[in-house]
Amino acid sequence: MRKKKVNFSFKSSGIHCKLRVAFCLMSVLPLLVTLYIASTYIFPRVGFKADVTLALLTIIFIIIIGFFILREIFSRIQAASENARLLAKGDWAGKIETGPADEVGDLGEALNDISRFIRNNMDEIKKYGDKTNEINTEIQNRVFVLSSLLQIESLITQGASLEEVLKFIVEKSRLLADSEISFLFLRDDTQDFFYMKSQASSSNDNVSDMSIDSNDKILGKLTSGLKLFISDHSNTITKEAREELSRRFNIENAFILPIPLKGRIVAILGIGNNKNNFVFKKEDQDLLEIFAKQIAIAVENNRLLRQVERLEIKDALTGLYNEAFIRTRLQEEIKRAIMLRRSCAFIIFNVDNFHRFHQNFGLLQAETALKKIAFIVRDSVSEIDCVARLGDNEFALVLPEKNKRNARDLAEEIRKKIEFIFSEEPDMNKRFTVSGGVSENPLDGIEAEELIAKAKEALSFAKAQGKNTIIS
Repeated sequence: MRKKKVNFSFKSSGIHCKLRVAFCLMSVLPLLVTLYIASTYIFPRVGFKADVTLALLTIIFIIIIGFFILREIFSRIQAASENARLLAKGDWAGKIETGPADEVGDLGEALNDISRFIRNNMDEIKKYGDKTNEINTEIQNRVFVLSSLLQIESLITQGASLEEVLKFIVEKSRLLADSEISFLFLRDDTQDFFYMKSQASSSNDNVSDMSIDSNDKILGKLTSGLKLFISDHSNTITKEAREELSRRFNIENAFILPIPLKGRIVAILGIGNNKNNFVFKKEDQDLLEIFAKQIAIAVENNRLLRQVERLEIKDALTGLYNEAFIRTRLQEEIKRAIMLRRSCAFIIFNVDNFHRFHQNFGLLQAETALKKIAFIVRDSVSEIDCVARLGDNEFALVLPEKNKRNARDLAEEIRKKIEFIFSEEPDMNKRFTVSGGVSENPLDGIEAEELIAKAKEALSFAKAQGKNTIIS
């Protein structure tokens, strides 16, 4: 086993060792020499004389006093040294007892001043750190909200459905206030209650079958007013309401607010968690209200889009009437025909092999072909007839004052015209034909849906017989 090397260097010794050596050199050794001389040369010759003995005792007494003085000085120096080591390690709470006003006391007071100065600076630095953290948190919240708003705006401008927009907002809301769940109730206008539209949960809890109306025990007031519902450590609710909240949403803390639109509550948005001693902050409310406003915008935008769709009557590609208009127009013409005891016919055309053409030649050429066919059909009817585009490659005609035979003749004329015009195409794959079905009021029905269904049935027979034909 290797022996540890012993270091005899006096330079590496501490102040304690050095003071001990100095004390021995200055007092103990002279005392020993004095005692040796006295016992060897003085006492054997003159005996124990009082003055000599007193002198020796005085020397011993002085040495002892010097020892205690040195010990006291050493203790204070050692305490100052220990405190300095604690300061170096970052412990600013210690304080040195300075004692008498001497050099050692000045040293201890200086160390105390340094410790106090550093402690004050550290407190200031901590305050600045806390303030910086608050600013960083606020910046992060603002960046989060701004990013979310830009994403929501992008979804709306790109024509995303209301379901997609609301789902995105609810998912973003769950990221607020350490929430474990977020949910959105939307008003059902037909029955005037709120149903669960969307939810986001960290634990996959499902509350999708829930609804809220004015009779709801804890959230009923939200359906008719602008009052918030807050349940946390600083906003207590009744025991019954808390149990109901836990049962329905599996949360203890909740922040739920109604979303008004034109003076009417259209939705209810909420977040919640199960954290102990939790309090919702003012910024949490502000951020959730921002998302609530986005929901109101999305709901209003969806309502306006539906309104515009109801007002639009023309197909954007062909300029013909759209399906919604042709159905309404057909029903009106049927009623007029019944009242005047006249006929009203209906024709539906389908472009043969259109989807294969679309795959082979692309969207642009497919749309060009549809425009051309639409022009042929519209140019072939009278002013009182109505032409519409039903689907991707379907066209419909409402023919007032015409019976099934008249309608079939017109349909056959249009079929031949389309076949002839496209027969001039050099590429066989670009030569279009159409198949058609014909129905008439009152032979095939007295409602628009009945005539449309009968015409589609006839169209199916025409397709089954090899296409490019008309069935009535």
